[in-house]
Amino acid sequence: MRKTVLSGLVVLALTVPATPAGASGDSTLLRYAKDTWRSMAAMVEPATGMPADKVTGDLKTRAKVTSPTNIGTYLWSTLAARDLRLITGADAQARVGRVITALEKLERNAPTGQYYNWYDPATLQLIRTWPETGEPVRLFASSVDNGWLAAALMMVRNAVPQHAARAGRLANSMNFMSYYDPAARPDAGTGLLRGGFWPEPPPNPDDCVVESDYAGTGTIVYSTCHHYGAPAETRIGQYVGIALGQIPRESYFGPYRTFPDNGCDFGWQEQKPVGSWKQYLGVNVWEGTYGYRGMRFVPNWGGSMFEALMPDLVVPEAKWAPRSWGRNHPVFVKAQIEHGLNEAKYGYWGFSPSNDPHGGYDVYGVDPLGMDEPGYSSDREKTKVDYGYEGCRPAQPEPATYGDGVVTPHASFLALPYARAAAMDNLAKLRRDFDAYGPGGFYDAVAVRSGVVSKWYLALDQGMALAALGNVLTGGNLHRYFAGSGVEAKLRPVMELEEWDVVR
Repeated sequence: MRKTVLSGLVVLALTVPATPAGASGDSTLLRYAKDTWRSMAAMVEPATGMPADKVTGDLKTRAKVTSPTNIGTYLWSTLAARDLRLITGADAQARVGRVITALEKLERNAPTGQYYNWYDPATLQLIRTWPETGEPVRLFASSVDNGWLAAALMMVRNAVPQHAARAGRLANSMNFMSYYDPAARPDAGTGLLRGGFWPEPPPNPDDCVVESDYAGTGTIVYSTCHHYGAPAETRIGQYVGIALGQIPRESYFGPYRTFPDNGCDFGWQEQKPVGSWKQYLGVNVWEGTYGYRGMRFVPNWGGSMFEALMPDLVVPEAKWAPRSWGRNHPVFVKAQIEHGLNEAKYGYWGFSPSNDPHGGYDVYGVDPLGMDEPGYSSDREKTKVDYGYEGCRPAQPEPATYGDGVVTPHASFLALPYARAAAMDNLAKLRRDFDAYGPGGFYDAVAVRSGVVSKWYLALDQGMALAALGNVLTGGNLHRYFAGSGVEAKLRPVMELEEWDVVR
């Protein structure tokens, strides 16, 4: 590892062998990475260098929209492709430079520096009507979408010396205080991030918005009424805000691990938690866990794999929080495997939001692994469980059968660090048993009982797959890129405090 000092930043220039040495199966994973990169590269608009939201399975037709998350996943995929020697360093530098130039041109919310949700990758203009339907699009800035983009820029500043200063300026100009509500958890003594804001009042006066000026700019925005109060993938905005010194570190403990066992006040949640109150940095935290088939774990909102593990692609959660996330991630993966193979008996596993193979996009997960009682189902029939909540809600009979389970390959890639052999076996079976693999790697999703495959490649899902492959095959390069420039010193001491009573 070579260190370069540029504009006051320590830039890490990491190298890896052309074919990284390691455990059995590296050559297969490298092949998956090579093909997955092909789909990411096919999403790039030649005129601007910006990625589209998705591309057809033949790699010929790109979507006409993109988002901050899509841009972020393409940036880190470019770093992974370079480190795996799928592209040259010069190619990576040029690709990253074109994206940064485009980001510098995009219209965003001037007082807060936040990007809006949808842009045209060919023209860099804001999307104001949906290309497919012509319906109007309200400008909206999302804390989670901006979180993924800012995280990628923070990685670039430590991975591409030629663009470090520009990437750093863009990241630092994005004020995540614009989402922070310091009064959201008065019971805990800290705040939460809101989902996002609109720059203009809603056309429907009945829409729930909160007029707010959390950025302290004197400019009112119209924030969502909801906060991100559960430990889902949305925590990336919180990580970035703390790392940039914009929101208090105590807010890390604001989201509920589970809602507390407080009579029937939270009796709507998926199941009755077991736990106790603890305090970290003066914040009261209910350290609750759920149970599932002999395991105990901290749930996410819907029970999906990407809610659990997408932040772990960027932030080394298992390393920085070994007694909380480091315990929870392998249990969550084990529970997803258990559901797919033994409870629902699909023969395959890996449930996460993805394309519906029969059309559209939908959310999938393992219902008992989420806090929300309706939860995300693992099949198209929306088969759910309801364990009830003693004294508040009666339990319902458990399902006798499950329907057409929808398995997405990106879930297996997310699981690689915690169940490598099982993940590789699951991917091999999907490839063997279905027409699930194309010129850009695994297609987005498979309905395993009907055999219908969604032959699309999504920037979000392919970006997760490539980030997971990059980290596994390089020993964590993407983690190191994010951790640089003082980020580890701000986040790790907070994350390592907590201890969860997780049981495998």
